[in-house]
Amino acid sequence: MSEFAYFRFMSSNMLTVEEQQHEYEIISLTEQVLDAKGIECDSKISKISEEQLGEILEGVRRLRKRKKRKIEEDSGDRQKEELDVVPIE
Repeated sequence: MSEFAYFRFMSSNMLTVEEQQHEYEIISLTEQVLDAKGIECDSKISKISEEQLGEILEGVRRLRKRKKRKIEEDSGDRQKEELDVVPIE
């Protein structure tokens, strides 16, 4: 189902080059957005307007941004912990 939505994004030229390069991530996040909106089958995706498709993509982009921010925060926390552990000579 989310693969079909991804291909609708592609055919409508809605994805950035970077998003196109991360197809599987976009598909996974699209699945989450579609589940949250209660869209469960390809036939519904094929009938939604481009405006609604754009709203779904915006939801995907928000999730992706949150995920990246979380990864960066976790990375910063680990770096801080490593600095705390390093003995000072």
